[in-house]
Amino acid sequence: MASTTQFLISLPPKPPYLLCYSSPSKPRSINITCCLSIQQARNDQTTSSGSNALNGLRVAFAAGGTGGHIYPAVAIADELKLVNPTSELLFLGRPNSMESTAITSAHFEFKSIPAVKLVRPLFSLRNLFLPYFLIKSITKCFSLLSKFEPHLVVGTGGYVSFPVCLAALLKGIKVVIQEQNSVPGIANRFLSLFADLVFVAFNSTVQSFPRKEKCVVCGNPVRLSLKNSVSKAVSRLHFFPWLEKMEGSSEEIKVILVLGGSLGANAVNIALLNVYSQLLLEHENWFIIWQTGVESFNEMESLVRSHPRLLLAPFLHSMNMAYAAADLVVSRAGAMTCSEILATGKPSILVD
Repeated sequence: MASTTQFLISLPPKPPYLLCYSSPSKPRSINITCCLSIQQARNDQTTSSGSNALNGLRVAFAAGGTGGHIYPAVAIADELKLVNPTSELLFLGRPNSMESTAITSAHFEFKSIPAVKLVRPLFSLRNLFLPYFLIKSITKCFSLLSKFEPHLVVGTGGYVSFPVCLAALLKGIKVVIQEQNSVPGIANRFLSLFADLVFVAFNSTVQSFPRKEKCVVCGNPVRLSLKNSVSKAVSRLHFFPWLEKMEGSSEEIKVILVLGGSLGANAVNIALLNVYSQLLLEHENWFIIWQTGVESFNEMESLVRSHPRLLLAPFLHSMNMAYAAADLVVSRAGAMTCSEILATGKPSILVD
């Protein structure tokens, strides 16, 4: 008998996202019953629960560019490994990039592919050789996917996902995409035409896709590490080790976590640049953990004076520690950041 692939998706009880989604009446080989355990049924085998997931499941992820594209893929991979430890997972992205560091830090296998970046405006001369680089990247992706032979490719948006998902489609591999934002980008909008399913975070996002019957509203996935409880005291020592020798009650200490985005949010960085010195001067028990973003770090570092109660970093890989240490989060209102703040229950000031 022909094999059948079935996806079982278990959502958190709160908030009440879409509890059940059925495929359109047209016969399909994919069936969604409710997010995150993927099971493959073959012949007379059935899939009654996530714990019965078939051994040897292989999933490839196309994720890169920004943390908003990378960490949803990491969150999905975390859950797959939790449900089925024998799953084989492969991430594809650019060499010497944010994803190459973030994925290896999360202990997943990573393979690099040639970068293909669409420059705005579309008719810029810098896009003149785009077809050549796209073909080169698709060829590399095709080769890597042929060796790995995944059952499924998951794209989380951004230009990194484009050649990977196209190569998967050419090979006849099932493709699903996950859109974190209220309005999808060019890559996900185009790939949705050919993907088997489109997972979106918001009801309103469905209207942005031409084939609405493919959309499943299920919220944004949050990394497993953020759900693991880490004490506030231990987390603060991780960033400020000298606190252990500090006299007085640790309860008086207040930590502000400032997130300038994975690449850099100028409005957040400039606003903090203007007030950080005064804040630390007026409040001796205040500490600041400041993620500037990779592209803004050098500029901010050259302008910010060193201070024992200020930690400046281009990117924070230990975000579970950062959230646990924080009493307040100041951040750009990115979709994934908002989802993580909700998951960790931290008070926040969001900049749109």
